Amino acid sequence: MTKEVRQKLLNQNEGFKLETSNVQKNSTEYRTYRISGGKLYIQSSGNTSWADSHYSYDPIPATDEQTHRFLRQYQGRLNTDGL
Repeated sequence: MTKEVRQKLLNQNEGFKLETSNVQKNSTEYRTYRISGGKLYIQSSGNTSWADSHYSYDPIPATDEQTHRFLRQYQGRLNTDGL
């Protein structure tokens, strides 16, 4: 998937939002993916087995590699008309 195709996908999926979770033995991580302004943003939050170990990070822009992986993995949920 070329950089041009990735950018077109981001542009035509403005406002797309996806929430995922990853539950493991001693921790749970939640991720929110959001496309805004032609960029993919990722926000993480979660907790571990320790009573006070909760975390939440502000949304950050995804790297080119993260964007590429996201678009390939969730391509079936995105609007791909014309590509």
